[in-house]
Amino acid sequence: MNHQPIATAILNRRMLVALMMGFSCGLPLLLTLSVLQAWMTEAGVDLTTIGAMTLVGLPYSLKFFWAPLFDRFTLSFLGRRRGWLLVAQLFLMVALIALGHSDPLGHPELLAAAALAVTFFSASQDIVVDAYRREDLPDHELGMGSSLYINGYRVGMLLASGGGLILADHIPFSMVYSIMALCLLPGVVTTLLTPEPHVERAPGTLKEAVVDPLKEYFSRSKAIWILAFILMYKIGDTMAAAMTTPFYLDIGFSKTEIGAVVKLFGFWATVGGSLVGGVLMIRLGIFRSLWIFGILQALSTAGFALLALVGPSLAALSAVIAFENLSGGMGTAAYAGYMASITDKRFTATQYALLTSLMGIPRVVASAPTGYMAAHMGWWPFFVLCTLIALPGLLLLLAIDRSR
Repeated sequence: MNHQPIATAILNRRMLVALMMGFSCGLPLLLTLSVLQAWMTEAGVDLTTIGAMTLVGLPYSLKFFWAPLFDRFTLSFLGRRRGWLLVAQLFLMVALIALGHSDPLGHPELLAAAALAVTFFSASQDIVVDAYRREDLPDHELGMGSSLYINGYRVGMLLASGGGLILADHIPFSMVYSIMALCLLPGVVTTLLTPEPHVERAPGTLKEAVVDPLKEYFSRSKAIWILAFILMYKIGDTMAAAMTTPFYLDIGFSKTEIGAVVKLFGFWATVGGSLVGGVLMIRLGIFRSLWIFGILQALSTAGFALLALVGPSLAALSAVIAFENLSGGMGTAAYAGYMASITDKRFTATQYALLTSLMGIPRVVASAPTGYMAAHMGWWPFFVLCTLIALPGLLLLLAIDRSR
């Protein structure tokens, strides 16, 4: 538990850098998803091609393959982290401008190549930013720093998707993508002005950068338990979230009610939750926060089961969304802070890239059967099951906690 003054822990250069870097990482994500899909639909591209275009997001899942290069090699300017970060950011801006000047209908293959370049350099930026944040923040600030990074990320996503689509009603998509590329300039300025973090010893060979991070991690007594925990901690929350929109519509809420309460109000509740979570982690420490926020996450999932019994009450929906998004934001901040805290600073890029890739597995695998489960079980039993599925993650936390 840390007794550093809250104001000192929040109002410092490291926190501002975490926020700005989060914004830079969140901005490109939806420019190759929802915004690109809107552009292709408007241009008359067939649905099969639009669906296949989601494959350009693969670099986000496979980034651990090239992450060791960022641990092993140091460029001749700005240092090991800032040098690679500047290169990734500048190439990302060029790739976004190239994507905006592509022809979705005439040359979809060139559009796909430009979109793939965007996701590759965006994923590369993510790798280096995660490593920088781990090395820049002292352990007691990892929770708050992760919280601000996540909120910056969400603001970047909101600007790109909401702002990008609104702009596209008034100007061509080519200009939208150029404007979004220019919105990355604050991240570039942050990279140039912030100091390079100090690390005792970086890997001396590529073999050290690839093999040693794995050897170091699996030499820990509870390595497998920690991996299982990372897979399980948010699995109930993730499964429930996959079915919430069909659930709201099925029990009688209008699309306007869902948009106003779930999307807009819910967004700010999540931002508030991760900020509150970050502040609490300064006082409680990451482990106690994982316990408390994990229990709150499970209880918030149970709120959907209650909503299934109550029916389309706007007051009940607002209460459930407020609680679920606040606790979900707090849990995500603690989760990200914990993953950063268990990486070895010599191999931060490689280990963090592996852990975040692992974190994404439940989002795909566990979410896939949720529609079948909800259809055959009914809403109330489905959400009760999602609540109970959260318990193994908490029990794994108990196993890890005893080994500390």
